[in-house]
Amino acid sequence: MSGRDPAEAHRSATPLELFVDLCFVVAVAQASESLHEALAHGHYASGALRFALVFFTVWWAWMNFTWFASAYDPDDTPYRLTVLVQITGSLVLAAGVARAFDHGDLLVITLGYAVLRTALAALWLRAGLADSARRRTTLRFAAGVTICQLGWIALLFLPQTVQLPGVIVMILAEVLVPVWAQSAGMTPWHPHHIAERYELFTLIVLGESVAAATVAVRGAFDRNHSTGELYALAGGGLLMAFSMWWLYFTKPAHTLLATTHQAHSRRFTWAYGHYLVFASAAAEGAGLAAYADHLAGHTGASSVAPAMTVTVPAAVFLVTVWAVHLRPHQRRAAECLPFAFSAVGILLAAWLPAPALLTGLLLAGLVAVVTVRQRNGDGGGTPHPAEQQCVTGQTSVR
Repeated sequence: MSGRDPAEAHRSATPLELFVDLCFVVAVAQASESLHEALAHGHYASGALRFALVFFTVWWAWMNFTWFASAYDPDDTPYRLTVLVQITGSLVLAAGVARAFDHGDLLVITLGYAVLRTALAALWLRAGLADSARRRTTLRFAAGVTICQLGWIALLFLPQTVQLPGVIVMILAEVLVPVWAQSAGMTPWHPHHIAERYELFTLIVLGESVAAATVAVRGAFDRNHSTGELYALAGGGLLMAFSMWWLYFTKPAHTLLATTHQAHSRRFTWAYGHYLVFASAAAEGAGLAAYADHLAGHTGASSVAPAMTVTVPAAVFLVTVWAVHLRPHQRRAAECLPFAFSAVGILLAAWLPAPALLTGLLLAGLVAVVTVRQRNGDGGGTPHPAEQQCVTGQTSVR
């Protein structure tokens, strides 16, 4: 386990990595379903907060495994067995999602996380023994993962009143570990491989979102067969899924990663920014399901809050995909305007009839604009210098 070649030809995801993704999506589904139940009961703020915290553990465990495997995967028997232990931890974590979401009980989810992280720390130690050139980096990773895991376990012994601040502190500590470790030297990750891994997980999360929304809409139709709003919701949800997929895959990520291979800050922005991409995609399915329940329930309550469970995740997905995935490819500041107008329109759609359909139409319209620009050679192919990027407060629209 001395490190793989970052320029290795034809590097792609392995069957074991695909198996890991499929097992992690169980935890994603549990988090999405828990968010759906919270939104359906009107617990919008608390549900969103708990979803954000629970989803972090799922995403962070997946991301750490992904970047390690990109740099060191030897695909031998000890490595496979260690990864299978991590899969076991992800399933235990998934089993604890509902308890953490509903009752704030962190025991099971922390146990699963401990299994995951202990196995990862062992892999970092193994890499440190074999890769003398990067031993300082690998040992920092092993130490950071271990210390953070001890911190998570210590949270179990604290009163529930102080657990939330403790969780926030631990999240900050977790995200700082890779920054600290790789300041001693970069691991030999592969740009094409990392891009493919993120693309595959995006597909999985979008697929889970579609599945969750489909089940909920079908149930709503079973309870109420003649509501035109449900047809608008179904059509809008389909347009949203298609458009979200199209926008994400407008530009290949590996060109951005290869260009910024030595740019730590931009690489971390891209990698960490995908938390919002994945979380908003998963939350979209829960929001569509909650809005379907609202339409079928005929509660007589205002529809603005339920509609925002559809529009807010879509706007977050759009803004984040643009900010971390598409903006570095753009050549002129004005190219951000269609994204900005679409995001504002999506948020305002919560106050209008058929918000899901309007959101889907706005996203589809944005796809059309982006596609026409790309076909006309106006979409950019490589990352542009930072001084010409569309960044609020740094570059004005000229």
